[in-house]
Amino acid sequence: MNPPTGRQHAPEPVPSTGIATLDDLREHLQWAVELEHATLPPYLCALYSLDPERNPEAVEAVAGVFIEEMLHLVLAANLLNAVGGSPRLDAPELLPPHPRRLPHGDASLELSLLPFGDAAIDMFLHLEQPAPAGAPAEGDRYETIGQFYDAIEAGLRGLCDRLGEAEVFSGDPARQLHAGHFAHTAGRMIEVTGLASALAALEEIVEEGEGTSRGAVWDGDPDVHHPDRDEVAHYYRFQELRAGRRYRRGDTPASGPTGEPLGVDFAGVLPMRPNPKVADHAPGSEIRAAQEEFNRTYCTLLHLLEQAFNGSPRLLAVSVASMYQLKAQAQALMRTPDGDGATAGPTFEYVPPEERGWGAGDEPQRVDVLPHGPYLVRGGIPLRRKRKIVSAENSALTWQTGDALPTEPVYALCRCGHSRSKPFCDGTHALIGFDGTESADVRPYEELQHVHDGVGISAQRVGELCIHAAFCIGRTRPIAEMLAETGDSDVRSNIMGRIEHCPSGSYSYALRRGGETIEPGLPPAIAVLEEEDGLASALWVTGGVPVHRADGRPLETRNRVTLCRCGQSAGKPLCDGTHRKIDFREEAPGPAGGAAAAQGEAI
Repeated sequence: MNPPTGRQHAPEPVPSTGIATLDDLREHLQWAVELEHATLPPYLCALYSLDPERNPEAVEAVAGVFIEEMLHLVLAANLLNAVGGSPRLDAPELLPPHPRRLPHGDASLELSLLPFGDAAIDMFLHLEQPAPAGAPAEGDRYETIGQFYDAIEAGLRGLCDRLGEAEVFSGDPARQLHAGHFAHTAGRMIEVTGLASALAALEEIVEEGEGTSRGAVWDGDPDVHHPDRDEVAHYYRFQELRAGRRYRRGDTPASGPTGEPLGVDFAGVLPMRPNPKVADHAPGSEIRAAQEEFNRTYCTLLHLLEQAFNGSPRLLAVSVASMYQLKAQAQALMRTPDGDGATAGPTFEYVPPEERGWGAGDEPQRVDVLPHGPYLVRGGIPLRRKRKIVSAENSALTWQTGDALPTEPVYALCRCGHSRSKPFCDGTHALIGFDGTESADVRPYEELQHVHDGVGISAQRVGELCIHAAFCIGRTRPIAEMLAETGDSDVRSNIMGRIEHCPSGSYSYALRRGGETIEPGLPPAIAVLEEEDGLASALWVTGGVPVHRADGRPLETRNRVTLCRCGQSAGKPLCDGTHRKIDFREEAPGPAGGAAAAQGEAI
């Protein structure tokens, strides 16, 4: 395979690169994931501190860099997956206190959480500085990011020469993220399948930071915000912001930017306190509570990204959607006075999963309700469609099971009712500002039930769980009226059959009052329910799969639970039958939209 042109290729690997084995390569690519992630918090602080009305051009510049750094993170994960690694993001070592150095970088490369201004621009110029001509590859304690990626390139080439491409690129191709997963970037989203594509991914990362051919101002892509003009590399974008002028054709790194003015109002910046920390404020204080909420949201983002990188790529759209919450929370902090003329700011501190509320459960199979977001389904729980079969008189008879829907190891199901990829989430909840506040009664079933005895049967009912699927009504009389006739075994059998078809378990039964409840044998699964005339109904969770609310309180684990998916239930996350009142329908499956189509707006 011929490598892509346009870069000065590093020499064959030498001991100083530290990449002599596949394990070395995977270790360094994990460092690359950590490196690309480390750039995100400083860029977000600078971006969110900018007043978009007074600094629209600076907002576009910093937002464009951030979006491309997200692309670099995805490319680093693709590289690591391609060589049989497993990217890690949701880990405390990825969020050490700021100021901090780049992972395994030179100690002089230090990152801080700063508002936009001279100090932030100096930091970004140091971060993105091009490697000097002829600079050696550096696998550890690297002086520039370009030298670090040169070491990875040298390691890749050397290992392929010695072991062969097939041995090096042994990862599962299904883990590769592609352009359909990551939209709204002028850069190239490259699936890594061999040496040529791996070198192309490395080239994309370095050129967007340093410029084409190591010394040119341009990165070879169209401008993400203005596709009609060429885009300058990250380092030179910050040179433009420093000089207040754009680069134009013919300009060089030596000449600096000589083009049209670029307006920067340094007074139009929120004065965020540098490197804030949660510990700076008393427990329970307004600022500390807001910072803790931001950190939970950010760690949720890391968790979703890690799942997306490890076999569930559809979750990338869901993770991008969480940026909407992150942005609102950060900007609210930056508008909160924090004394001495400064405002508060986000701290980007790690929150353990057990302290995030929704992530408190440790069951291998479970459903987590994300705050104002979708249902996150873990453990490979099968997903199928079930259609209600009705009589000629439109009475409920039974459920017909359809084919299994293809899923990933972890998948997200729509809770807002507006996804264009139902039943899966596509991030639309963030675009529409979905309010997923939960109000379901969390008391045990036994405390809520009303018991009605018959002969040889004791019927138990919890009205709050009813989704109005109508199996309890029957063709003639409801169950409540039939209990007096249960001395007739046919009547009793009829009641038992109807109760066992009740999807929510609103009705259950025992053979006598206080006896053991008899439940149908239902496997751990989730069914997407469709009722008569194509009416879209609830998500039917069966087989005792635990459901954890976003606030951390678990729902009682039962054999049958029905979750709202129209977004309008008054008892979220449980279904209350509102889908019938609003005539909720599931549109024909279409291309994923939502947040994936508006990533720039999320940033």
